[in-house]
Amino acid sequence: MMKRAVLLAMCCMSASCGSPSIGPLSRPGTNDLTSSVEVVNSAQLPAPQSTDFLSRAGEVVIGPYDKLSIDVLGISELSDKELQVDGAGRISFPFAGAVRAAGKSPQELSLILEAALRQNHVRAPQVTVNLTETVSQVVSVEGEVNKPGLYPVVNRMSLLKAMARAEGLTDDAAVNEVVVFRTAGGRKYAALYNLDAIRRGIYDDPDIFANDVIVVGESRARRMFRDLLQIIPVISTPLVVALTN
Repeated sequence: MMKRAVLLAMCCMSASCGSPSIGPLSRPGTNDLTSSVEVVNSAQLPAPQSTDFLSRAGEVVIGPYDKLSIDVLGISELSDKELQVDGAGRISFPFAGAVRAAGKSPQELSLILEAALRQNHVRAPQVTVNLTETVSQVVSVEGEVNKPGLYPVVNRMSLLKAMARAEGLTDDAAVNEVVVFRTAGGRKYAALYNLDAIRRGIYDDPDIFANDVIVVGESRARRMFRDLLQIIPVISTPLVVALTN
């Protein structure tokens, strides 16, 4: 731990003269570019806050596997519809067909359904959408895993459990190249983990939260940490960084 503290201090001193540039890095699932990183003096990623799960307007957005209640005023056969958003973020509604719901607020989805119903000759539809059950959103698992995709976060999920949901790593994957991206307090973070170190009890299996992105062996994330590890060769704890523009 003393060695880690000294190395972190050295890195922070160098950061005061300019953060170590590692070239543009695109966060999976976004178009944001990151040109530098700042080492976080912690072995854990910060936990997300409630505001991190809200849309830009402060509304809760619909996610895959969420359950919805949909009513069309005055049309009994289109009312009291209980639907679940599928893994691709879509629902199927009578006279509207397949509609993308994920990433929309209930109000936005109401307007989309009204427009679709009007196109199918439903006169002046008034649609109400309520989010009746959320699966705490989902975690995305990408890269060199056997079953990449979106997985609901139910109760507590850890990194190893998320890997199990994705049916483990591919034969070519490196267990020491697992990166978790997270937004916490409105700031973007990334942490590099070694699955063998977790299994051997060298450090704890970290909690995974909704909206986390887990990437195994993806080249851009791997390059970011490879360059940083030339300065901080830490193997006994995860390496946590804040992404800065």
